[in-house]
Amino acid sequence: MSLLNDNLFSTIINHTPLVAIDLIIENEFKEILVGKRINRPARGFWFVPGGRIRKNESLIDAFSRVCQSEIDLAASINNAKFFGVYEHFYNDSFYGDEFSTHYVVLAYKILVDKNNIIPSFGQHNQYSWMNYSDLIKDDSVHDNTKAYFIK
Repeated sequence: MSLLNDNLFSTIINHTPLVAIDLIIENEFKEILVGKRINRPARGFWFVPGGRIRKNESLIDAFSRVCQSEIDLAASINNAKFFGVYEHFYNDSFYGDEFSTHYVVLAYKILVDKNNIIPSFGQHNQYSWMNYSDLIKDDSVHDNTKAYFIK
């Protein structure tokens, strides 16, 4: 599956919602993995790892690809718990402030051994394991990530 050129992708972001998978990664100490985003939208905020589903990519394949690319983990969607469908609205996009971004997000929770995770630095410049109460209270954690833990 080839990636779209910037002109076409920006048109799509401007006119349609994107579908993505977010990974709620919990370790044996009940901590959640978050990364500090380096790209828009949500640049500078702590956010759970995730990624877009590509055209003609099955949900099973997308889940495996996102796990592999974000945290270097060979994982199956069959070993994850479906956490729900969420909507993320941003005032900006990957390309700037000219238009907003709308994501429909399928969230999945996976339990991992803390030592088996090797985060990728393509979308985040640092990572942290946070417990639930710290994550919810921290202003640098994006509200869309906090929404997974506030019922």
